[in-house]
Amino acid sequence: MPAEFLTAEQRRRYGHYNGEPSPDQLARYFHLDDADLVLINQRRGDHNRFGFALQLCTVRFLGTFLNDPGDTPVNAKRYLAHQLGLDEPSDLAGYRAERTHWRHIEEIQRRYGYRDFTDPGEHFRLVRWLYSRAWLSSERPSLLFDLATARLVERKVLLPGVTVLERLVGRVQDRAARRLWRLLAAAPTSLQRAYLEGLLDVPEGGRQSHLDRLRRGPNRVSAPALVGALHRLQAIRALGASDINLERFPPSRIQTLARYAAKTSAPMIARMPDERRIATLLAFAKTFEITTLDDALDVFDFL
Repeated sequence: MPAEFLTAEQRRRYGHYNGEPSPDQLARYFHLDDADLVLINQRRGDHNRFGFALQLCTVRFLGTFLNDPGDTPVNAKRYLAHQLGLDEPSDLAGYRAERTHWRHIEEIQRRYGYRDFTDPGEHFRLVRWLYSRAWLSSERPSLLFDLATARLVERKVLLPGVTVLERLVGRVQDRAARRLWRLLAAAPTSLQRAYLEGLLDVPEGGRQSHLDRLRRGPNRVSAPALVGALHRLQAIRALGASDINLERFPPSRIQTLARYAAKTSAPMIARMPDERRIATLLAFAKTFEITTLDDALDVFDFL
């Protein structure tokens, strides 16, 4: 797993407004209830009331505070100003110049229960959640990053720096992948491992590995195609993979490994670390035994 997988655009969008909030988002994140208004109206001066409201609603929406509250989109400012009885959004120059806005951040965190990303309990729960998703599914790291961001916002955990979260997602996915490879590689016997490794060999005088030959399915409906499909099925079953029970492994992860093996060159698979190589070949053998039987049955049905 690469340490960095986000695009420049994804980095730019993280923890920032990207366009104006929709009407539904304004109603959900920028509505001030009675408790909010009581707390806001304790501030002295319109600029302090308005600044406090901006910071409160920004952290609800983005999961973080802005260095400059004035960067909030215009429609959100007007929505809040209307609720506060202000004709126009207040000038925030004085608010930004004072240390008041930093005290407001501390008060919002305390009053509304926002926790720092380094909070031990929340950090542990996030890692456990990430690991569960990484183990059970083959989600792209960028998707898992977005889901983790949404979870942090929902749980009132302040977003860390983009690199911190990116590296955490990468580490967790890498750990889940390595565990999968290790457990899969331990499933076959030494003889079965040797058979699987043999898929990467190129017969003397040949130009393709056994793996390449097995991946070539029937491309027409004919008796020779049926015979070829049956030979493929026989060759795959000879590996002994059908005797290995993989029910405890997430099916989607097995299918992802199998698809990778189906598209990747044999020399590239041969250069993989031992556990990853055996895991990939085993997933290929288990999955392609089923698809090869389906190929043979399809040809037989047409004949």
